[in-house]
Amino acid sequence: MDADVTESAGTPADPDDSATGGDRKPDNPDAGEERAPDGSPGALPGGNDAPGSGPKDGPGGETRSGSGSGPSHGAPSEGSDGSGPPVDIVVKRKRHWVRWTALGASFVVLVAAGAGWWLYKKLDGNIRTDTSAAAELRAYEKERPSTVVHNAQNILLIGSDSRAGDNRKYGRDDGGSQRSDTTILLHLAANRKSATAMSIPRDLMVNIPECHKSDKTVSKPQFAQFNWAFESGGTACTIRTVEKMTGIRIDHHMVVDFSGFKNMVNAVDGVEICLKEPIDDSAAHLKLAAGRQKLNGEQALGYVRARKSIGNGSDTERMDRQQQFLGALVNKVQSNGVLLNPTRLYPVLDAATKALTTDPGLDSLKDLYDLVRGMRNVPTDKVQFLTVPRQPYSANRNRDELVQPDADKLFKQLRDDKPVAVVPADQLKDDDGKNTDDTDASGPTPTPTYSGNNAATDLCKQ
Repeated sequence: MDADVTESAGTPADPDDSATGGDRKPDNPDAGEERAPDGSPGALPGGNDAPGSGPKDGPGGETRSGSGSGPSHGAPSEGSDGSGPPVDIVVKRKRHWVRWTALGASFVVLVAAGAGWWLYKKLDGNIRTDTSAAAELRAYEKERPSTVVHNAQNILLIGSDSRAGDNRKYGRDDGGSQRSDTTILLHLAANRKSATAMSIPRDLMVNIPECHKSDKTVSKPQFAQFNWAFESGGTACTIRTVEKMTGIRIDHHMVVDFSGFKNMVNAVDGVEICLKEPIDDSAAHLKLAAGRQKLNGEQALGYVRARKSIGNGSDTERMDRQQQFLGALVNKVQSNGVLLNPTRLYPVLDAATKALTTDPGLDSLKDLYDLVRGMRNVPTDKVQFLTVPRQPYSANRNRDELVQPDADKLFKQLRDDKPVAVVPADQLKDDDGKNTDDTDASGPTPTPTYSGNNAATDLCKQ
């Protein structure tokens, strides 16, 4: 009969036990040694040839480690219970998964960066640079006014009526000549809390300085219609004419043609206006019913150009419509979150950059972005539109002249970066279009008030 096998304090410790705090082996090597019935060392029960040569079942089926080659303290060997892959295989698989995840993320980042760079270069390349105007202005630098207020910006926006290229459908192409169909001086306050857009009538009689013409000749100074400056000497001549008239230094300029304007309106999915009467103007390619209307690009272009079939047919009323439409366009861009939505912003940027010819200071996407970023927090009720004070020219009722001293007062306010106010024409105290002051002379310096509107005005509620 086999002798009982029991654990005792003298049982030899596993080799690993010394490192893990197990019992230390006694000094007497024979202490607790298993022996054969005759008292001599012999084979252990269970068929093991030497002590600790392999695992041994203890009471209750517990597995004891008898060798330093296996896990200590009864820990199961890898995969011994058949419940899953060995630990080292699991670790390898996790590392493999992490590496592939990192590789995939890196690839996505590279693709996104590449696409972003491609889009940036595409938009940046759309913008055309007017280097000839910059050279012309440098030649006359000594005659130009100085900057009065640092960080305030004065940008001249010019709508060209050229019939060349894609614009030929709007009239006869007379060899590429063009006049300024619309000219707006945009003043951005130094604190970027307001923006004032002042329209300059194309029929306003002004002093046009000598200018270099496209054929390399020099025009003579003349007193003529304002838009002749653009026809004879291009953008530089127009800028110098505005500076001579207002004393305001023009920091930048942008030229937009018919097609560019149309594409920008389409990019924002149209602009809503309200009409008191229906419009049917074949010259402007426009036919609209009365009431609320959402204009696409082609219709918007006809609306801001139409004159003969709307109202009294004057250029004055046309400028009022242009201002109202631009206000509605600004409101549409801000209210629809275009500036914060990449999917809506890209088509607008693409159309805008294709439409623009600028000076070298605004000929990159970064320059335009910095400009727009400075304006995006301007409240719509502080984006104001007005027309320079004018009246029919005494020598020709079909032309305009400045109303003084109102015009000079407005120019000084903008030049010194001081506020102006606008209200609808029917709210002014005077009926002749002159500005009025809302406070009496004994009080604080009054804010000049002019006929105009702002981008927050709802045309359908007037």
